[in-house]
This record gives sequence, C-alpha cells and structure tokens, in this order.
Amino acid sequence: MADMNTARSLADTLQTVADGVANALGYELACVNLVRPDGDLVVAAFAGNSATEALITGRVGSRTSWERRLGMGERWGDLVFIPYIEGRVLDDDVPQWHTDGPAPRFEDQWHPSDRLLAPMYTPSPQGSDCSDGELIGVLSVDRPRNGRRPGAWGREALQMYAFQAGIAIRNARLRANMQRALERLEREQQALRASEESFQRSFEYSPSGIAIAEIGGDQHGRILRTNDALCRLLGRPASAMRRYSFSDLVHSEDIDTLLKTTSEGGHAEVRLCRRDGTYIWVSLRSNLVADAADGPRLLLTHVEDIEERKRRELQHPHHGASHDPLTGLPNSAELRIRLSTRLCLHGEPERMLSETGSASDASDQHVHVSAPEGERDDGTKGLAVLFCRLDGLKSINDRFGRNVGDAVLVEVAGRLSGGVRDGDTVARLGDDKFVVLADGLGRADAADLAARLRGVIIQPIRVDGRAMRVGARFGIGWAHCGMTADEVLKSADEQMHVDERSRPHRHRQVS
Repeated sequence: MADMNTARSLADTLQTVADGVANALGYELACVNLVRPDGDLVVAAFAGNSATEALITGRVGSRTSWERRLGMGERWGDLVFIPYIEGRVLDDDVPQWHTDGPAPRFEDQWHPSDRLLAPMYTPSPQGSDCSDGELIGVLSVDRPRNGRRPGAWGREALQMYAFQAGIAIRNARLRANMQRALERLEREQQALRASEESFQRSFEYSPSGIAIAEIGGDQHGRILRTNDALCRLLGRPASAMRRYSFSDLVHSEDIDTLLKTTSEGGHAEVRLCRRDGTYIWVSLRSNLVADAADGPRLLLTHVEDIEERKRRELQHPHHGASHDPLTGLPNSAELRIRLSTRLCLHGEPERMLSETGSASDASDQHVHVSAPEGERDDGTKGLAVLFCRLDGLKSINDRFGRNVGDAVLVEVAGRLSGGVRDGDTVARLGDDKFVVLADGLGRADAADLAARLRGVIIQPIRVDGRAMRVGARFGIGWAHCGMTADEVLKSADEQMHVDERSRPHRHRQVS
C-alpha cells in the first residue's frame, strides 16, 4: 500500500496495484481494469505472466458487460466470486484469459475457470459503504498459490487492498490531471512569452511608425511608447516622445480630426510637428486595445509618412477625386470615365454629327471597340476587362485589424500594377475588388494575363513580421461599342461567378 501511494505516475500506480496482488496477497495473476472517461473499462495493468500481459493489456470491455458480471455470482462483502459453473455461461466482451489445471477434488479447491473480482471505488461521501462511491475500476485475480478459494481473512485482505487501491488510483489521477494542467499552463505561458517577443520585434523593427498611448483618466492621450521608425520620422528621441500626446504634436487645424480618431479608433490624415518645427503629413490608423474587465485602456496607432502623396494632391487638385486614397490606383469613377471614352453608345455618331456637321468626321474621331466572338480564340483582339475579387481579406481584417488588411491591399495593388503593360489600367473598384483594362488581347492572352496576376497575388505578403496570404478570383469580360461602362463591369463580374462555379473547389480556397 505504501508503494502504490508513492508511485511517480498513474501508470506506475496501476502497475504497483497489480504487482501487489501477486507479490503480497498470494495470487499468481492479477489484472487492473480501469474505468475510462466514456465509462468502459480498459485493461491498464497486469501481473504474473508476461505473455498474457502482452496479449490482454489495452483491451476494452463495455460497461454493460462489466455491470452484468458484477451483478452475478456470490457476494463476499464487496467482492464478487463467480464460480466456474456459473462462469461457463459468460459470453461478453470483457477481456479475460484462460488457465489450465485439474478439476477440483474437494469443495473449496480453486477451479481454473473461477473468477474473483474486487471493485475499486472512491470513498463514499458518508464514509460508510465504499460501494456508494464512484467506480474507478475492477481488480480481477486468479489462481491462489495454495490452490484454495480464499477464506475469511483472505477475502478481507483483498477487499481492504481494493479499497486502498481505489484511493491510490484516484490520487494518482488527480496528480496526473494537475501535472497536465501545469504543463498546459506552462505551454500557454511560453506561447504568451513568444507572442510578446514577436510583438516586441514587430513593434521595434516595423518600417512604419507605431505608438502606444493611454486612453482615459488624467493622462488621456499621453504617448507611453514609440518605436524607432516614429522617432526618426518626427526627429524626436523616445524619451522626449513620452512627454507628449498626439494632441500636443498635431497641427491646430487637424485637432478635431485627431480627437475623433483617438477616441473611437479608425483612420485619419493629419499633420504632426517635427522637432525642427516643420509639419509632416501622416496617416494614423488606430485600434483600441480593450481590457476584458475595465474596458479600453490603450490605443495602438500606426503612423505612415504620406507627405509625398499629399504634395502631389496639392499640385494636382483633381488627383484625389479620381484616385483611391489607400492604394493610389484610379478609383471607381475614374475607371468608368476611362471605359466610357472608349465606347460609343447608340446614337453617339448622330450626336457627334450635330456637333461636327459631318458623319465622316464623327466616324474618324472614334475607333470602334470590338470583342472576340464565341468561346474559342478566333484571333480577334479586343479590350479585355478583368474583374478581380480577393479571397481571405475579411478574415485578415477580423484577426489582425484593418491596418494589416490595408497593408495587404496596398501590396496587392502594387503587384497588379507591376504585372500589366504600360498603358493598361489597374483600378480599385472598392473593398476587395480590382479591375484591369488591357487593350489588344485575344481570349488566350486574357486568360494568360489573369492566371499570371493570380499567381503573383497568392504569394505570401509580409506585414509586421507575419506572412499573410490571400486568394484571387478573376472574371474576364469584353468591352465593345454599344455597351455602357456599368454593363461592361457587370458582365466581367458575372463571368467571374460563372468561372467560380465551374472551377474545382480546391482552386477557390485561400492559399
């Protein structure tokens, strides 16, 4: 009993229980059947015969079969003795073994087919009848060394031993559960440390500026921490930055825009003051970092230099109205204008005739756009309209925030622009949709272009030290005179859905 209560593990405890029956209680064979979480019993330890142990260990008997066995035979206190006469009718899935030997010649002689079972229970709440507790397992013993059925003392010893074994197994399980809990806690702490180290590296070595500011209280908006990129951008050391809030650094005309962003999170474009007194245009993308118990406490802000873009917008006032502010690509309105200038509508020659006074002049001023006919490539070249929708961007926004999603969009825009010819148009239609206008392509050319662009998009995109992937779906439409810009875009969008339904499912997954 001392040995099984000091075993190092649950497995050692179970084996010690089986060995104790064979070594101390005078039986040649002992089997420990342990109750599993699903209620069935598994042979968890065996003692007395290595060959039998190899054959029977790990086998499972159903709870129903075990309850049937525990309800038959003779009751010796908490023990169950099933004599060979009754045991002959047993036909169930309880793991068992067979021993050879002569038939009994006197009344209390042990028969090779006799069964003696010792249920093991947790202590009952009242501390009286141990069988009132939870069943932990069953000890099966066989072949007493003296060849006789156990007497009163032997029965009492086995019953007491089974009771103590139940306590030892329960305690070993508790220790094992506690050990697993500690190991799980350690793994979680290691993962937390790794996450903190990853954030530390991403924070410190990010190419864009990052700041953490306090939210609420007397120090609302005070900058708590900045990375090197932000310090270089503003020309201020980190120690000096901690004396300011963004409100102290922002241009007076941008204060209202800033306050809305720092109170609710989101995106804003403002001017921040550098150490030399000059102002620089920056993009602020802020996320509130919430504490589960006390609500928002910190503001994580990404700061990017947009001075060059703002200078271009000031030099070309109409650029901002025609281009997407995030990616710099032509926007939806500009895309429709570029499409419309290529397409003559019904009645367009007549309108031009009224303005020019000559039908031939009207015809000369416009080159009609044609499109390949049918599904096969007939050699006709036309204006291909590639409608592209990204897969997986929403999950990136949900998991990592819109700042990361925006960085992915900027990278995709760059890859699309780098994958087309000079003179082709890459536009952002909105959200996760892009459109490519490519003139002078046949059907095969357009399909090759779509496959090439999809290939560059699905390559990993690194943002703040993480590798992101998005998928891309393409639909190819064709522009020709007589269509409106919206009709052209709609046809390309519809073709994307047609191709999507016809493509194998695995090709639609985000890489």
